[in-house]
Amino acid sequence: MVKALLSALLVLVAMSSTFGKYIPKTGKRIPQTLSRGWGDQLIWAQTYEEGLYWSRSRNKPLMVLFHLEDCPHSQALRKLFSEDNEIQRTLDEDFIVLNLVYETTDKHLSPDGQYVPRIIFVDPTMTVRADIVGRYSNRMYAYEPSDLKLLLGNMKKAMKLLKSEL
Repeated sequence: MVKALLSALLVLVAMSSTFGKYIPKTGKRIPQTLSRGWGDQLIWAQTYEEGLYWSRSRNKPLMVLFHLEDCPHSQALRKLFSEDNEIQRTLDEDFIVLNLVYETTDKHLSPDGQYVPRIIFVDPTMTVRADIVGRYSNRMYAYEPSDLKLLLGNMKKAMKLLKSEL
């Protein structure tokens, strides 16, 4: 009887240590989100393919943000972008969003070259909207922190184009 109880106790101890949650010595870690700081409350697509699927099934434009974590231009834009309530609300309600820290093999997403930060709009028919551009002729899809009003206008343009094509 005692051996059976000891065996059961050992099994319970072994199982409880197996199913325990790992907590690093430095304390509880904040889970990484797909937002990468661009808007933690937004639901971000994981991949371009997933973003296209959501765009098509929900009939919303896809906004693809290309950036690099250590790029000072990306960091400056991310700071203001994530703090702008109107941009965040518009994205949450009317867009599918994806941010990428790597280039895709789809050449349509780099019509004028590969640089960061770069923002491309794709409509639900999976057409890259090359007609929605920033203010630079040599980097047509680049935005700087001072371009947030232009970006918001381009977001509204993407929504209008979608509605006019229905």
